Order: sequence, then structure tokens, then C-alpha cells
Amino acid sequence: MTSDALSRRLSLIGALVVIGAGWGLTTPLSKIAVSEGYRHFGLIFWQLVITGTMLTVVTRLRGRRVPVTWADFRVYLLIAVIGTILPNSASYAAAVELPGGVLAILLSTVPLFAFPVAIALGNDSFGWTRALGLLFGLGCVLLIVGPDASLPDPAMAAFIPLALVAPFFYGLEGNVVARFGANGLDPVQMLAGASITGIPIALMLALATGQWIDPRGPWGAPDAAVMASAIVHGIVYTSYFWLVAQAGPVFAAQVSYLVTGFGVAWSMALLGESYSPYIWTALALMLVGVFLVQPRPRIALAPIAPIGKNGPQQERDSQT
Repeated sequence: MTSDALSRRLSLIGALVVIGAGWGLTTPLSKIAVSEGYRHFGLIFWQLVITGTMLTVVTRLRGRRVPVTWADFRVYLLIAVIGTILPNSASYAAAVELPGGVLAILLSTVPLFAFPVAIALGNDSFGWTRALGLLFGLGCVLLIVGPDASLPDPAMAAFIPLALVAPFFYGLEGNVVARFGANGLDPVQMLAGASITGIPIALMLALATGQWIDPRGPWGAPDAAVMASAIVHGIVYTSYFWLVAQAGPVFAAQVSYLVTGFGVAWSMALLGESYSPYIWTALALMLVGVFLVQPRPRIALAPIAPIGKNGPQQERDSQT
């Protein structure tokens, strides 16, 4: 391996680690965001505002636009509902009750849900190795729920199903897009459009439920956590698809293990959490399960055009 090739490989590994660390950070930030009374619809509204603004700017810097046809709007609405509003509502509600490290482990079950959904939609076929991965994942959940010494308070076990709602919807989201397509949108355009579409929905829900968050302050740790989480999410999401374009989907998919590990580590560092041997064993089982279930992509995602360059959608975007 030449020095240039080695340098490139090390830089890609470094990017993978940074993306994993950033995504893992959003778990304890969610705990901080709900620590003083803020609830899901108000938090989701501001998350969508910040993320949508960031990704729209990124899209424009790449020489593209966020298309606004009715066909595109249907995609945005679907992703906004099953990819943000429903799963994030469950995540924030679970974050009120469960330790951040446990949330990070349970959020990593996305591939475990995605596999049976993929079979049901005809996106994938059954495989015994991946079925074994589901059993490892089930063992992880049972270790968290079952032993009295696993959670700080055994009553927390009642909120484990709530924490599993989000990974279910994330697994569903990916399969729906794979099955029915995204109308030619690239991932950054799709998330930008979905975020913008979700803003009025989240606003109405926040006002109707009394969960509106006044941005005028005074600001505290939860406000800073909301801002930081939305910014980090926008950055790592865009960076992830840049990594897919640079190194391929198989390499980039390894970030899922880092997200889980960093989610646990950040929760220990920022929230002062400690875990029983049952939780550590559950983490090991989950990582093995995710490794076995993780699909092996055969076709790379469409590459993300670098900032300042027009991609293959230039003609379509210029007409929108």
C-alpha cells in the first residue's frame, strides 16, 4: 500500500470515527433536552427548523435545490412522519425515563427491525445467519428487561417497548424508500425537504398539546442541547453520505457499531451513568446481533456532489 493510499484510508477511518462519535452524542443530548420539562413535539419542531435550515443551505451550496413538486412532497411527508415525528416522539418520551446508555443500545436495533420488514415488503430474502442475529438482539432486550439488577429501577422496564418504537420506524423508513423509491431525490435533498414539510405539523402538535418551547429564553442546558443535537445531526447525516460516496456503503455501514459504543460512552461522561454487568453483556449481544443482521449492500447509493459542484440532477433542479 502506497503512502497516499494509506493516508487516504486512515483519513476515511478517522471520518468514520468522528461521524460515529457525533451521532452517539445525540443520545445524551436528548436526555439533557428533556431534563427540565421540555417534551417531544416542542423539541421536534425546533429540531426540524434547525436541521431543515442547515440542509437547505448545504443543498444550495452544492448547486441544487429542494424540489417542490407534488410527487416530491409525498416523499417528504412520508419521511417527516415515519422518519422524524413518530420515532422522535417515542425517543424523547423514553429519554425521560431510561438511562442514556440503555437508549443508545436499544436505538441500535434498527437493522433487527429492518430485516423482517424487508422480507415482508419483498426487499430481501430470509437467511439463517441473519435470523440468528435477531435472536442475539432479542437476548439483548431480555437481559435489559429481565434481571432486577439490570436497570437502576426495575419499573423502568415498562418503558423499553416505548424506546423500541423509534428503531422500528427507522427500519420501516429505509425499507419504504428502498421499495417505492424517492422520486430521484438524493438523501440530503430528501431530509431537507422532509424537515421543512414536518415543521408546520410539529408546530400544530406542539401548540395543541401545550408543548411549545419559547425561543426567547432564558436559555438553559436543555435549550443548548436541542440546538447542539440538531446541528450535530445535520452535520453527521451529510458527512455520512459523503463517506458513502467516498468509501462505499459497506464501509460506511460500520458506523452503526461506533454510534452505539459512543452513545454509551458519552452517556457515562456527560450524564455520570454507570451500568450493571447485565447491560454490558446486553451491549455485546446487540453488537453481535447487528453484525449478523446487517445487510451487505450490493449497489452503492448515488454519490453526493461536492459543495460547489452540480451533480447528475442539475437539469431537474434547475427546472424546479
